[in-house]
This record gives sequence, structure tokens and C-alpha cells, in this order.
Amino acid sequence: MKSGFLEGDSYFLMSEFRKDPLTGRWVIVAEERGVKPYQFGEGWERESSFPCVFCPGREYCTPPETFSIREKDTLPNEKGWRVRVVPNRFPALLPCEPVHHSIDGFYENMSGFGVHEVIIETPNHYLDLADLPLSQIEEVLSVYQERIRKLGEDSRLRYCLIFKNQGEKAGASLPHAHSQLIATPVIPKKVQEELTGAKEFYQKEGKCLFCSIIEEERKKERLVEEEEKFIAFIPYAARFPYETWILPQRHSAFFSEMEKEELSNFAFILKEVLLAIKAILHDPAFNFILHIAPYSRSLENYVDYYHWHLEVLPSVAHVAGFEWGTGFYINSVIPEKAAKVLRQFIKDKKLGEKFVY
Repeated sequence: MKSGFLEGDSYFLMSEFRKDPLTGRWVIVAEERGVKPYQFGEGWERESSFPCVFCPGREYCTPPETFSIREKDTLPNEKGWRVRVVPNRFPALLPCEPVHHSIDGFYENMSGFGVHEVIIETPNHYLDLADLPLSQIEEVLSVYQERIRKLGEDSRLRYCLIFKNQGEKAGASLPHAHSQLIATPVIPKKVQEELTGAKEFYQKEGKCLFCSIIEEERKKERLVEEEEKFIAFIPYAARFPYETWILPQRHSAFFSEMEKEELSNFAFILKEVLLAIKAILHDPAFNFILHIAPYSRSLENYVDYYHWHLEVLPSVAHVAGFEWGTGFYINSVIPEKAAKVLRQFIKDKKLGEKFVY
């Protein structure tokens, strides 16, 4: 029987990490994640889910907030917030002291220590992140920075991943605009693969691979949009139709070090990209993933060779047997054509009816 613990009226099963001896990939075994609260309902229509557990006035439906941006003279866990961070009600990992780290032959596991939070992006149940005014998007991004910095104070954590699942097809359980944060005591395999590739390129060429990609994509047909401090493009080897990456023009490994002016420019280009994808693909489900350098817990220096970036992945294709079996991806839309469509939409918007911020 799995062990667990009581918190208030809730009983939480302990999750754990298990390491695949063949690939080195860590898997989180979290039985609690399979349980869904009856309040969340089965439908995906915004009307049928209003008010939801994230709506103002229902703060009691979530665990106590860990951080929020609020109107003046309002109290925590009450109305008056603009962005609110709460522990995930059904977390993949738990911020408890690690119970074990053991090896049984060639099998390795450790307790499911970590942090799993939800960032509620707006009090308005009916707006998506792309629909928010720029000032609100900036606040959401500043909350990302704050939580990354704060969790970095815990020396047991190695990595902090911020991601967004929008739409049922992309894995979201609620339509109310939100993103998530999971901080782990190990570096995820996909991030480690990026770190390894970037480091090898740096050792060979003496420069950042991501900076080199930026220079190349600026001249190519895969460019979606370029702003003063950021660039958006569809990767040369995009895995999915309309997959779009956003990178800072300035070399930077750490998202949390972005300054105010850069934050504003990032909010601007992020809104442009999300609105373009929303319009062209008829409001698709999508994920976005923020890849940043790990917390510095050793002599390893990520500053020289890693470059933080955001990956936007519309859910317009399915990963099936071939992809699972080979690691190859079949992209049914040529990246250059997809970029042209998005680029033209953004250009037309700027020349005609301007974005409403």
C-alpha cells in the first residue's frame, strides 16, 4: 500500500520518481493525479463551467495562495487579485522532505519531492492569455519570474519548468486561463539534451548555438516576427505544424533576469504570436513550454552556452505509434509555409486594424 499524509481534510498519496535504466529518463509516478474533483465537471464549455474554482469569490476552493498580485487593501485568499498562484490541488510532486533515494539492482527511485503550482492568469473566466491587455500579460510574466526566483532559494531543487496547457486536447482540466509550474530535484531529460547539444556546440565553435540560430533565422523564410528585443520563428526541424519559438535577442540563460523593458517586449511578441495562431488555426488547443537554465547547484556554468526560450506547440497533430517507436516526428506543414501564414497575419494586423491592447 502506498504511503501518504493528511493535510486538512485531504489525504495525499506520496508520489515518486522512477528512473528508466535504458534511457536515463525519470518518470513521476503520481497516483493522486488520476483523481479529478467533481467540481471540475466533464464539459469544456466556458458557460457550463462558470463559475469555476479559479473564479473570484471562490478562493476557498483552492489551497491557500503562495503569491498574488492584488488591488490595494485586499487580503490574501479573497477577491481583489489580478494574478494568483496556488498549489495544485492534485499535484504531481509534493514539497515535503524527501523520504528515500534508493537503488534496487539497476532500478533507481526517489521520493516525489518537488513543487507543483497553478498560476491563475486573470480573474476573468472568459478571457484567454492572448486576449489580455499587455499590462496584464506583463504581470503574468513577472509572476513567473518571482516564483522561479523564490523556488531557487531551496537548494534541493534543480529545475523549474513553467508550462501552459490550453484546451482539453492540450491536457487542460479547466477553461479558466492558467499556467503551471513544476520544480524538480532533477534536470528533465529534454532539458538535459538541450544543455548537452548547446555545450558541445559552444566547445567546438566558441559561441552560443541559440545565438547562431537567431542570426540564421533572421535571414530565412521561417521568421514569424522580429521585435527590438525578441524574435519569433518556426524551427528548421519543427516537430509540429505551426510550432513557434520565441527567443530573446540578447544572450541570456535565465528568464528571471529579464529586465522591465525586455519583459514588456516579450509580452508584446507573445501576444502577437498567440493571436496569430488563434486566428489562423481557429482557436486551437495548444501548449507552451518555457525552457530556462537549471538552478546553479554546482561548478557547471550554463551562462555561456544556454539561451532561454519559449516553445509554442499547437495541438493540431497526434503523436502516434511511429513517433513513439522511433522518436521521429512527421510534420504535415512545411515550416516555411507555416511561418509565411503567421507572418502575413501579423503584418496585415499592423497595417490595418491594430491590435486592441
